[in-house]
Amino acid sequence: MISSIRGTRDILPAEVWRWQQVERVARAVCARYGYAEIRTPVIEREELFAKGTGESTDIVQKEMYAFTDKGGDRIALRPEATPSMVRAFVEHSLEQALPFAKLYCLGPMFRYERPQKGRYRQFHQLDVEVFCVTDPAVDGEVIEMASAFVAALGIEAAELVVNSVGCKACRPRFSAALLEALGERLPELCGDCQRRARTNPLRIFDCKVPADQPIIDALPHSVDYLCDACRVHFDEVKGQLDAYGLLYRVSHRLVRGLDYYTRTTFEILAAGLGAQNALLGGGRYDHLVKQLGGPDRAGIGFAAGLERLVLALPEGAGDAKVADAFVVAIGAASWPAARVLARDLRRAGLTALVDYDGHSSKSQMKRANRSGVRRMLILGEDELARQQVTIKEMETGHQHTVDRDKVVAELAKLRLESPE
Repeated sequence: MISSIRGTRDILPAEVWRWQQVERVARAVCARYGYAEIRTPVIEREELFAKGTGESTDIVQKEMYAFTDKGGDRIALRPEATPSMVRAFVEHSLEQALPFAKLYCLGPMFRYERPQKGRYRQFHQLDVEVFCVTDPAVDGEVIEMASAFVAALGIEAAELVVNSVGCKACRPRFSAALLEALGERLPELCGDCQRRARTNPLRIFDCKVPADQPIIDALPHSVDYLCDACRVHFDEVKGQLDAYGLLYRVSHRLVRGLDYYTRTTFEILAAGLGAQNALLGGGRYDHLVKQLGGPDRAGIGFAAGLERLVLALPEGAGDAKVADAFVVAIGAASWPAARVLARDLRRAGLTALVDYDGHSSKSQMKRANRSGVRRMLILGEDELARQQVTIKEMETGHQHTVDRDKVVAELAKLRLESPE
């Protein structure tokens, strides 16, 4: 047997309903906030992520799937969606094409990392982006939208965490303060942190090595080194969150693992998911569009991991839908009529199952029980002769007969009386 690749997984029918629930809610929330869906390729030029995500990031240095194609071009499977969204925004001049440059996408991403609960090498994200707005009010709205999305899924034990990482003007001073605070203790940190200190000191806050945490916890806070403009911006973002009535915590360790972030960063965390507890995260990136060859336009957005959202869904949310009926044919003469009845139910928007291969009525009834349908519709010689159908309620065992030309309307009525 050929098995699936490590770090990937099949989403089986018993679980896929929960995924569809997350996707339905995602699309509904995005539509309410005025976002248009976009679908970008899963393969891009490698340089897009080297320039966009950042060459010093773990994503590009360690985790990105990159290869040379048959034409000699360096190609990457997208490890995240934001650079692809920015590329599409620039390439297709979407600033002019849309009333508001607000976009979202749903799809798979790829990173070569250690598989664990809620984290795979192929994973799926909702990605939300807003372009061309520098007003801190949009930061507040994006964060409120993210919170509304999580709430709409019924996930209650979630915590909003925010921070500001400053801008090009004030971040160098903060980076210098980090290195000064580390001083002679830098060699005590892991090899990755020592590399990060040379390339981007803020990445030190991404460290997960337990022995390094006491040193990192004692480091300076970015909010204490903000320039006046960044401080005002962050105060206005927090004021907007207060106006929305959102509870949040400011965390100096929240810098996010990507080089392009400026000013606002945020995450929503969930209990019960272990170390990988971030349901979603994002922030502002005011220079990325220009960095990738576009006009000087601001941006802000977030990415939500669907695997973790599915894990965090409350019990019963997005459970498999129960079929309305299983049509049972008794006797060879009943099979054509049974299949026509199933077709008529489906055309009316009802879910109908019917057996194949001429199985016995006993076998069909066993299959109906296993399928969990609400009702069995029985067509035998007597029913055919009288132009009727016998309806059996699976939960109570109660049976009654209905005229064949009224059975579709009867099933539709029963569905309305007992919604899912």
